[in-house]
Amino acid sequence: MTLYEKMYPSNHKTIFVLDHTPYFGISCECLIEFDFTKSRGPAFIPLAPISKSLWTCSVEAAIEYCRIVWDLFPQGKLIRFVVSDTTAHILNTWSPSQQNLTHVLNALSTVGVPARSHQQGEFSVIHGLRAAIEAVCECSDIQHEKRTSLTENASKVLNRCRVICITSARDNNSMKSLKEIFQNAVIQHNKIAAGSDHLIPIHHCHLVIINVYPNNVESQVTGHPPRDLSAILTTEVHSVKAGGQIASKLSNLILSHYDLGSTTVTGIPMKEEQNASSSANYDVEIFHSAAAHTSILKGNAADSALIRTQREGTDYETVTLKWCTPRGCSASEMQNCTAMHRITPVDVNSRPSSCLINFLLNGRSVMLEMPRKAGGKIISHMLAAHGGEIFVHTLVTARSVLEDPPSISEGCGGRVTDYRITDFGVLMQNNKLVPLKRKFDDADAELPLNRMRSRLDRHTKYWPITISSTFIFNLKN
Repeated sequence: MTLYEKMYPSNHKTIFVLDHTPYFGISCECLIEFDFTKSRGPAFIPLAPISKSLWTCSVEAAIEYCRIVWDLFPQGKLIRFVVSDTTAHILNTWSPSQQNLTHVLNALSTVGVPARSHQQGEFSVIHGLRAAIEAVCECSDIQHEKRTSLTENASKVLNRCRVICITSARDNNSMKSLKEIFQNAVIQHNKIAAGSDHLIPIHHCHLVIINVYPNNVESQVTGHPPRDLSAILTTEVHSVKAGGQIASKLSNLILSHYDLGSTTVTGIPMKEEQNASSSANYDVEIFHSAAAHTSILKGNAADSALIRTQREGTDYETVTLKWCTPRGCSASEMQNCTAMHRITPVDVNSRPSSCLINFLLNGRSVMLEMPRKAGGKIISHMLAAHGGEIFVHTLVTARSVLEDPPSISEGCGGRVTDYRITDFGVLMQNNKLVPLKRKFDDADAELPLNRMRSRLDRHTKYWPITISSTFIFNLKN
């Protein structure tokens, strides 16, 4: 990632374009049992299973994407929604007051489920894509503040964005045509934005198209990884079934979109809901910044491979850490932390996730253990809440400078007290370099730097590290 990509990330502005054509009103063909009655009489008629529409599956997946983003990034990561049928319906703006789930859900409720029968007008997702490009050319508050500042970088603000389009295409040719129309629209609106004082041109756009189809249908659209269609447009296509797969696909994509990592807290003791006298161990997966794993994944390769596992039904890896006996989060037990990041549960509605979140919000902290291949374990992370928000703390796993030096009697150097520490200090003192005020020209036979380099090379040709490995250097003058 370049410096400009870090300064102006694509995830600053994201727009969801939801297909609201009549096709999305059909069933996803993924049946859900709706009959939970335990006692059934002889004349009992069971309830028929239900099935969500393509529209419902798309909305639920997009809303879950927003929940994760806004849980982890309360500010700076903006998401807008555009619904497309015979025209484009813009549901929110870049204003921070409209960047919340309540506003988006209220706006989606007014849109409703797509009409089953065709009405007057041309139903197309292209209306929404064009509206998304217009919205991206509008400055966010952060971009407006940088552009109007009196600094030399005011004119160098880059408008990098991402558009996630959830639609359904007939075949690869239809998908290719959709991408070409989008690219032409970007070029056209960039010309308009270049001549305006209020709009900002698109410097780069990442178009993610998710092709959705019912579970009992085979898709004719082939997905592909990110490809550069031009200097300002990168596209990728994912073809997924609506029932279950669209939500997991967006969960996979959000990790790369926002540089997130996954941690699975395993071995959480929890009382059974049906039988309070017995307990079982549960697992809870959480998302957070990928930087929380940097220290442990850059360590021993064998230990890193031991804790990294492929999550079932997903395309990403999760780091598995074991629940340790919790304790009160008091000021007297301060931990040596190197980083702290917000967390959010992946399955927010599950009972184990709810119990873990409530447990932490009640003022308790949980230590997480990382197993080692050579045996033993080490406490690498801690979960604790501060001000009503839960964070994962990366703990120092290396030896502290305040501890006694390790015993290396079986190592190559012998005992710690056997090292020639005093002699090494004298060596550094005798070969110290200081700047000279006098300038030297090319006529000088040898520069002082070269003389010192040859002197240091001569002094270190033979320099034993330990006292026990030399006799000459132990003779006192």
